[in-house]
Amino acid sequence: MTVIELTRELGRALQCDERYIAYEDAKRKNDSDGELQNLIGEFNIVRMKYGQQMQKGEGEQDKELMDKLDAEMHDVYGKIMSNANMVAFNDAKDAMDKLLNSINYIITMSANGEDPMTCPEEQPASCSGSCATCGGCH
Repeated sequence: MTVIELTRELGRALQCDERYIAYEDAKRKNDSDGELQNLIGEFNIVRMKYGQQMQKGEGEQDKELMDKLDAEMHDVYGKIMSNANMVAFNDAKDAMDKLLNSINYIITMSANGEDPMTCPEEQPASCSGSCATCGGCH
């Protein structure tokens, strides 16, 4: 079996992992949450209006409007981030990111000559990321 074929097998295994399944489920729930999608749309509109004010010259900017839009953006953002589906999505995304980082780290360490069966799943806190100054992973 080639490295690419094994990678495809890894991809298949990844899609069977509970973290992947939870992440996909959370994405679907976010996409189908009408209230959340409305809040995201509202946030984007307010952000666009704020951006338009920012692009104006210093003397042309309406500071009062910018303060109002900034407060509105923070308010809507808070509502988005406290939405139960968004909270679940962020938790699932964090777990998925951690899994992908572990996979990437093991592959990188293997490519640097480490034993893939014994190298750690994540970069040790003392690791600088540069193998040039490293005595090796233990």
